[in-house]
Amino acid sequence: MAEAQLCGLQDEITCSVCLDTLTDPVSIPCGHNFCLKCLTDYWDQSQVCSCPQCRHTFMLRPELKRNNLLNEVIKKLKKTTLSSPPSQNYAGPGDVECDFCTGKKFRAVKSCLTCPASYCQTHLQPHYEVAILKHHKLVHPDRNLKEKFCEKHQKSLEIFCKSDDSCICMMCVVTGHKNHEMVELETEREEKQRQLGATLSDIKRRLLKREKTLKETRRTIDEMKMSVIRELEENEKSFNALIRCIEEAHRKLTERIREQEKREMEKAEGVMEQLKKEIEELKRREAEMKELSETKDHLHFLQVTVTHHRVSDQNGVCG
Repeated sequence: MAEAQLCGLQDEITCSVCLDTLTDPVSIPCGHNFCLKCLTDYWDQSQVCSCPQCRHTFMLRPELKRNNLLNEVIKKLKKTTLSSPPSQNYAGPGDVECDFCTGKKFRAVKSCLTCPASYCQTHLQPHYEVAILKHHKLVHPDRNLKEKFCEKHQKSLEIFCKSDDSCICMMCVVTGHKNHEMVELETEREEKQRQLGATLSDIKRRLLKREKTLKETRRTIDEMKMSVIRELEENEKSFNALIRCIEEAHRKLTERIREQEKREMEKAEGVMEQLKKEIEELKRREAEMKELSETKDHLHFLQVTVTHHRVSDQNGVCG
């Protein structure tokens, strides 16, 4: 059973009765294969003669014919599974692994869409040597093989149903898509490719338009930035000029105030100097008057008094 699990050809090399790799395989009219002993024992124990896999009932027990070609394929697979050349590279991160290798797996060099399975160089050899396998469709290693097969029938997706807008297998064609419009994958690919081309052209056109708009917007933003810079520079110049004018006016006003202050101070100092002189003169005369008022000499008193009045009349009375 372990060998059958290693093989990607489950339908071809696994017996659905013992669930192991086919031994002495035989084919029946419905197309399924079984071990000779398994099928013989199964029919011997059954009341009706039917296929253990699809349950198709046969009116007469079919004659069992050995499938020599399938038996040869199984032998080849078993042989390559047991020995792998050391020159191959082991699968690393991102590589597709060989479905047949046991233990540490080698890197797959091909994937088969018919099997479906992925093979290293050694396990791929039967596809080049066995006649029935030579017609299988080999592609580059693909880790998503399941996506290329019908979930319902496990057959490769080969047809596109335009009515359901989906990829289908040949079994789907005859079982669930009656009167539907169907074309080959390549034909639909060409149609979808044209549609994709039109979509890409539209995207490119819109992209160019957006890029042009973006370029113009950037240019507008740059112009706005330059305009703002110029306005800021002009405002700076204007304010600096205004500040210089204010400072100059302030300086001149300060000078005028200082000059006026100086003149007023000089004038006030002149008045003060004159007042000091007059005070000294008045003090001197006061002293003379006191001294005169105390004299006992009547003649001297009168002479001085008369002289004083004459001088006062000439010079004016000191106020």
